[in-house]
Amino acid sequence: MVTHVSDGDTVWVQPLQGGEAKKIRLLGLDAPEVCQAWGPQSREALHGVLQGQLVEVQGRYRDTYGRLLANISRQGHDVGAWMVAQGHAWSSGYQQRAGPYDALQMQAQSQHLGLFADGRAVPPRAFRKRFGSCH
Repeated sequence: MVTHVSDGDTVWVQPLQGGEAKKIRLLGLDAPEVCQAWGPQSREALHGVLQGQLVEVQGRYRDTYGRLLANISRQGHDVGAWMVAQGHAWSSGYQQRAGPYDALQMQAQSQHLGLFADGRAVPPRAFRKRFGSCH
């Protein structure tokens, strides 16, 4: 069960069998930083969909911050795909590979959804490079 939503791509999940909640980074997307334009809206969107909900987590790798990188589904629906399709995050690949949700991102951009509404959205990676992390 999701016990906390940190931002638009990071949640804490309590295993059903007990034990400590695990910090999980949604795989395949990059949401705005909480101190960045659209960051609070992205976090609230993910919170509204996942907080207190039972989810399925599929992941096996960790990032440099120790977070499990995983796909999260709720009632059989890919939450990462929903976040990108609604314009709450960017599709994000690894190294030079395309992101898994690139087509959904293009659709959200063409429909001016969410963070793509004003056309000046800055990808989180570029934001962090210029201003650093919010924390």
